[in-house]
This record gives sequence, structure tokens and C-alpha cells, in this order.
Amino acid sequence: MSTTGGKRIALGLDFGTESVRGLLVDLKGVELGSAVAGYKHGQITRTLPSNGQKLPPGFALQHPQDWLDSSAKVVRAALKKAGRTGGDVIGIGVDFTSCTMLPALRDGTPLCMLKGFQNQMYAWPKLWKHHGAITQTKKINRLARQRKEKWLKRYGGIIGLEWFFPKVLETLEEAPQVYDATEVWLEAGDWFVWQLVGTSLPLSRSTCQAGYKAMWHAVDGYPSRQFFSALHPKLADVVSQKMPGDPLAPGRSAGELCPAMAKKLGLLSGTAVSAAVIDAHAGVPGAGVAEPSTLVMVLGTSSCHMLNSRVEKVIPGVAGVVEGGILPSYFGYETGQAAVGDAFDWLRQTTNQSFSSLDKQAAALPPGAEGVRCMDWFNGCRTPLMDGSLTGAFTGLSLNHGPQHLYRSLLEASAFGLCWIVELLRAGGVPVRRFVATGGLPHHNPLLVQIYADVLGQRIIVHPSKQGPALGAAILGVLAAGKHASGFASASTAIHAMARAKEDDPHRRAIVVRPNRAAAKTYAKLYDRYRRLADVLAKDN
Repeated sequence: MSTTGGKRIALGLDFGTESVRGLLVDLKGVELGSAVAGYKHGQITRTLPSNGQKLPPGFALQHPQDWLDSSAKVVRAALKKAGRTGGDVIGIGVDFTSCTMLPALRDGTPLCMLKGFQNQMYAWPKLWKHHGAITQTKKINRLARQRKEKWLKRYGGIIGLEWFFPKVLETLEEAPQVYDATEVWLEAGDWFVWQLVGTSLPLSRSTCQAGYKAMWHAVDGYPSRQFFSALHPKLADVVSQKMPGDPLAPGRSAGELCPAMAKKLGLLSGTAVSAAVIDAHAGVPGAGVAEPSTLVMVLGTSSCHMLNSRVEKVIPGVAGVVEGGILPSYFGYETGQAAVGDAFDWLRQTTNQSFSSLDKQAAALPPGAEGVRCMDWFNGCRTPLMDGSLTGAFTGLSLNHGPQHLYRSLLEASAFGLCWIVELLRAGGVPVRRFVATGGLPHHNPLLVQIYADVLGQRIIVHPSKQGPALGAAILGVLAAGKHASGFASASTAIHAMARAKEDDPHRRAIVVRPNRAAAKTYAKLYDRYRRLADVLAKDN
């Protein structure tokens, strides 16, 4: 492997809902080449690929072969664009949607790839937005409250519909034969890293994924055997029997790239591979943020808003607080909104408009969308209510309103939801002082960012990289390679060198969006109406 200073580069693989992105950067954070490849089967939400079986409402699955094939395409394409070879890559980082999870055999074979299970929908990977486990989520929360499980407080008193164990329990109750045949339950991010390093090696489990989505704790581990036994007798030994693997923090080496995957990707075997990280969480180092009290807003299909803090507080409605969950030495808070970019796209398709037309017309409207109000729960409410069964709404409509009013009110509702999250953190004793936006959406939708700034009454720094999570993943790959390969002695040193926005560098210069004071005053009043509407709709649901 090449180790000459000018040759050393890192690869970040960013697995999203519809596609995977591959990004190559040097150790100064300069983006050398990138590529995107959509998944052949996309989101599997209507019919099963194997036999055309119709899926129930709320189901969202994916095909594991898509992850392998699409990643090979983007790595080779990115290397070609960069004019580099696989030998220049010193480390690979992987971020993945979460909780996207799957049942597998001990050799890593996904159950859905077996002839006897390919036509069984519960044998397929469940995408993060799979909402089939509503009943199971309620059972887990109810039992945890009855037993006064102390881990529940770390998640604001409620676990989410999209998490790991609701999906496991759903399979056990609805398809016990699939549960019985499963030898390993794991997150897709961990599965992909397992494929990279070779499935003959011990499996590593990301502490980020486990901590935020599977109720894992560095000291206490997973919930107790007694809890799982009370939930369902066959779940008693789920951790010891069906969840092998060692916890490993993102940025730590999960092993070296195996020959088979090196050949598939066009890289060198022996390349360092980092433990996986949740896609949105990778956006924190990718946005150049290594300090506490900065809310990093990773805006995409859904949104995750994350913050590192020196204090640990129990706050109802926060999706999770994990020590070292985002960066070492800090308590990492995760909050989020379940429908953002996909809600905007749904409205675009529903109204048969283009985004350019909607943006232009909506920008011409005053704050408040001329009386149209929206509740943005079109995929449930993540923070602060943690209820995937909640539904959205538009109110105040008349025959004088058009698609642009719906669109602006939806953007405003998204901003109000963010404001609610910030209020929640501050009221709980967690400081929020700065705001950084990353991901593709802030660059593609400047109107959204302006409305966010107006509603918050705060300036928002839009990180110059349009590929924040992929850049963050690449940084973790560099950390996995070690100081001897990269020269970086700490995570903060690597983050500042590779991702920190710089005023004097045109390639690293951030966009600063400042609030309009008049609009901010108007939105302060409209925000109260949003909260009242939320109270009404939450009770009706």
C-alpha cells in the first residue's frame, strides 16, 4: 500500500435510503472524486422482488445485493474520476441508514438470499423507515415502564418504532420460522463492514448503532435477559445466541479489507476498515465540528440533529444520549425529524410541480403562507413525541391557495419542528449555541435554510461540503488507519484538518445564513400556533 504523503487518500461510503455515495478525499479534506449509484431495487415498499408478493402498508425493505453491487460501482467510478489507484487508499469508512437491519446466518449470508426464505417478506432487510412494528414498539415501551428499566431514561422515556428490537420482535411474532432460522441479527452497517473484512473474522458491532438504536450501554450492555424473557420467552437469549460480536466505536479498526471484497471494489487487500457509524452521525465530523454545544443538522430524506455536550441530562423525547456515541469524551445527543426531504418530494409529486417552480413561488409568499398551516408528521414524529403512528395535516386551506402555499407551510412546519427540538434541549439543561447544516438539502434548498434561520432567530452555517456524511465516513477511515498511516494523533486533529470550514479558503468557505428579524418576530407567534396544533393532533391520533 502506498504511504507517500501526496498519495494518501481516504474512502467514505455513505449508504442512504435510495443510493450509496463513494467519496475520495486527501488528508487535507480536498475532494478528489465521488460517485453515486442508485440501488437496483430502491426502496422495496410495494411488492417483494422474488415473487411479486404485495407488502402490507408501512413495510420498507431493501436488497442486500444492492449494497454490494452499488458500492463496487461508486468506488471504481470515484477512483477513475480522481485519477487514483486503489493502492492510494489508506482507510475506508462506512456510514449507513439506521436502524436498517437484517437476519443472517453465521457465515454472513442474508436469510433472504436463501432459496427457502427468499419469498418470506420477514426474511428481508428492514429499512430504517419500516413501520411494521407498531404493536411491538408499544409492548416494549409498556413493559419497560412497568419494570422501571433504567435504560429507558437514556432515550427520553420512550423507544422508537424504527429501532432494532421492535423489528426483531415483529419477526418473532409474525414469522417465527424466520426468527428460528436466524443465527445473527445485525444492523446493515455492521453487515457491510463484516463483508469488507471477511466473515471468517469476528463480527464488530458499532457502538453508535447499538447505543442509539438497540438500547446498548458501554457499562450495562443490552437490556437484561429477564426483560427480554418477560417480553417474549423465545427472546430470553436473543443477545447471547443471536447477536454475536464485539462493540467497536466508529473510527476504530474493524479489520483489514479482505481479498474478495478488494477485488470487487478495485482496492488493495489489507486496507484499514473502520467500524460503521449511523449516516447522520457521520455528518458531525464531516461538518468539521469537534466541539460541544453545536447542533449539527444533517438534512436529507429525514433529518438527524446531533449535538455533543459535556453534560448528561435525561430529557423526555430525546432519541438517545450515548457517552462517546458521536465523538470521544462527550455525551452525544440524537434528535431528529422523520419526514423532511421525502415529504417535500411527496408534495412535489402530488401537486405535479417542479422544485424550481415551488421554490420560486413559495419564496414570494410572506411568512405564514397566507394562513396555511402544516403539521409535518408525514412519517410519524421522531423527536420529541417518538410516535411513528402520528400523521400530518394541512389546515387553513381555501380555494385561494395553491401548491406554493402547501409547500411553504411544509417548509415552515419543518422549521417549527426543529425549533421544538432546540427548546427541548435547552429546557433540559443542555446548551445549544451554534447551528451547522450539512447534507445535500441545505445546498439544494436555500429557502428552507433561510426559514430555519428565521424561525430559530439564529444564524446557520452551511458547511461547504455537499457530502458531509461521506466526508465524515472518510475521516473515520483515516482514524482506523492509525497515526502511523495518517499522521493524525487524535480525532479532533483529523476533523479540523480535513473538514473544518475556513474563511480564507475558497474551497472550504462556509455559507452563513442570517435571520430576517421581521420574519423572526412573525414566526415566534406562528410557532405557538404550531405547538397548539400539535397538541390537538396528538390527542386525536
